Amino acid sequence: MAYMSEEGYKRLVEELRVLETVNRPEMSRQIAEARDKGDLSENAEYDAAKEAQGMLEMKINKLKMIISNAKIIDESKLTTDSVQILSKVELKNLKNGTKMVYTIVSESEANLKEGKLSVSTPIAQGLLGKKVGDVTEIQVPQGTVHLEIMNISF
Repeated sequence: MAYMSEEGYKRLVEELRVLETVNRPEMSRQIAEARDKGDLSENAEYDAAKEAQGMLEMKINKLKMIISNAKIIDESKLTTDSVQILSKVELKNLKNGTKMVYTIVSESEANLKEGKLSVSTPIAQGLLGKKVGDVTEIQVPQGTVHLEIMNISF
């Protein structure tokens, strides 16, 4: 089961709609066009189109699985008492004083450039359940980092 925001769920449903109604027919057209060019045994364009179709179908199936297992979180029931999924967490790195803000989201909504951190990452796992003022020690690839939770919001 994948917990996600309603916004994230709607984004996935829209992406699936585009893949099925726009990309899939376009892929079929490309395959037909390549097939019309003659001998399939030596037709690299046909092979490439078939491979791209396989990748597209894999992506469609993956999205369908994520959507079917999605559980939309009722944001009105969330609190700022402790860090949980959809929490916006302001952190301070105690080693160098750097401040950062992350929103804990589902894997399918993660985007580090937007400050959206997947709930399955070591940092998010180390923050879940912690309260404002808590200091947590998190093991990351570069070593151990000590983070203080400065604020929790939504």
